[in-house]
Amino acid sequence: MKVTEAASPFLPLCQRLFPTKLAGLSVALLKATALELAILAGHLLLYPSGIVQERRTGHPLPSPDVAATLPTEAKPPVVLLHGFIDNRSVFVLLRRNLAQHGRQHVESLNYSPLTCDIRTAAELLGRHIEEICERTGHERVDIVGHSLGGLIARYYVQCLGGDTHVRTLVTLGTPHSGTRVAPLMNAHPIVRQMRPGSPVIEELTGPAPGCRTQFVSFWSDLDHLMDPLESACVEHPDLLAQNVRVSGVGHLALPVHPAVATGIRQALDLEVSGPRAAARNGGLTVA
Repeated sequence: MKVTEAASPFLPLCQRLFPTKLAGLSVALLKATALELAILAGHLLLYPSGIVQERRTGHPLPSPDVAATLPTEAKPPVVLLHGFIDNRSVFVLLRRNLAQHGRQHVESLNYSPLTCDIRTAAELLGRHIEEICERTGHERVDIVGHSLGGLIARYYVQCLGGDTHVRTLVTLGTPHSGTRVAPLMNAHPIVRQMRPGSPVIEELTGPAPGCRTQFVSFWSDLDHLMDPLESACVEHPDLLAQNVRVSGVGHLALPVHPAVATGIRQALDLEVSGPRAAARNGGLTVA
């Protein structure tokens, strides 16, 4: 999947000031940074609306635009899980996109900003997932987790038996191998758990034979919160995983960018088939 965009008016200047490859990178970085700042400003405005947990019912919520909804067969509920120091408001656009394409049962979960342990958060997530399954009548759900949310969901799936209830886990900029960014934030226990070599990260590298959940991990080549960038990839011999490289999109833009939303929908529509090793090959690129 490739999305092309109009050339930047600054491109000729950059090409004169920098070598060709560096100029291309500089323009992409400028565009991604500008998009990140715009998304951050918009998210700050929406943030208060997502502080309170959403009201849940046993029936699918109507689409924001009923006329635009595409007719599809019933699909598993989708659970959206936000990242560190965030809330469900980050998924406003993605939720609308999913609803317009047939995912009529979409729920955004908030975990407490005071959460200090990934294991505890994963246990609470498991209770929410079981309640959603019971309420909706579905045996399994799909999860889309941004950043820390993806790590919490993976721990639930891989270490707490959550693969019985989770069909597909899509992660967006999640530090699966740990990230070294922002060392000054090590005072926060959950940040320490996201470091390479932490006990939680080491647990996730352990054996996971027979795990039934399929993983699709979106990682960006301009993600300023992943160090190294490839830490957002799922690399595990026992997991059915596909890593999707996203070009020109920063960390905050991953749950907002329309091209990524298209990739997420495609990932949720994937069916597990064939040998597990073969399914790990390939990938998509959003540019």
